[in-house]
Amino acid sequence: MALNTLLPGFAAAVEAGDGLALAACFTEDGIYHDTFYGEFHGRDAIADMLENHFWRDADSFRWRFEDICEAGDIGYASWLFGYHSRLEDAAGRRVVVEGMSRFRLRDGLIARYDELLDIAVTLGQLDFAPERVARIAARHARAYRNRARRTGYWD
Repeated sequence: MALNTLLPGFAAAVEAGDGLALAACFTEDGIYHDTFYGEFHGRDAIADMLENHFWRDADSFRWRFEDICEAGDIGYASWLFGYHSRLEDAAGRRVVVEGMSRFRLRDGLIARYDELLDIAVTLGQLDFAPERVARIAARHARAYRNRARRTGYWD
């Protein structure tokens, strides 16, 4: 199973802030879709995301993958993810997130990474003002609805 081999290095790369090591888990044209920062296409962009977005806004990362399963070119894993915020209005706050990831695999590497998590629980730990949490949650809700419309699920 590719994920059982890839995910320990994936988590270690994030925890160490090693963008090249994280990018090496992906195909050349791989996509990392992060809930907060959006999509990053290709290894250079994935490395930059980790080093200049994740580590700009947080530190002391911990990532533990569990319940890893894989069938053909798709895999899933649940996880616990944590960090200390570096954001000006939330500096030093510890955030712990529980979520799930979906991996599209190709040639033993990750071709696409997507995640699901409760954005409001995450933002609540940063002690953001309720209005700010509501704005961000509404933006995510619009993205869900737009995806449903694009795929014909919801007209």
